[in-house]
Amino acid sequence: MRETTYSRRAVVGTTGIAAVTLLAGCSGGGSGDDRTADREYLDEEPAYDNWFEGVDNYNGTVDWTGQEAVTVEVGYNQYEFDPTAIAVSPGTTVTWEWTGMGGGHDVVSEGEAGLLESDLVNSEGHTYSHTFETSGLYRYRCTPHESLGMRGTVYVE
Repeated sequence: MRETTYSRRAVVGTTGIAAVTLLAGCSGGGSGDDRTADREYLDEEPAYDNWFEGVDNYNGTVDWTGQEAVTVEVGYNQYEFDPTAIAVSPGTTVTWEWTGMGGGHDVVSEGEAGLLESDLVNSEGHTYSHTFETSGLYRYRCTPHESLGMRGTVYVE
């Protein structure tokens, strides 16, 4: 019978690899993200055309119809709106709340001049709100970070 001996380095190294493997799914982001786990999405997406091309965190349109007020984070993961696309009912107030990450951000309408036009801000907790009364698709962007895919929509149905 052969006796096997293990060095301290081998045991610690193997234990470390096992721990990293077990924790890999808990590091946030991706499909393990608690933020998206309980969200309901529209069955049929609006016609966004190419608006979300290059937007990494677009997973579908979050269905927030029937709510009086909802909040979208500005600067989530530095250069994203979260959620990126939302559906609300007429009369819903959407509040954009700054996370303080990713530098200065704004919320500016695409095509609807002046409808959404917040200040360029980089401080956590800053908010900007708009009540959507009319059905339609409202596209918006962060002016300094649009090229990084920082775009969103409000679909009022």
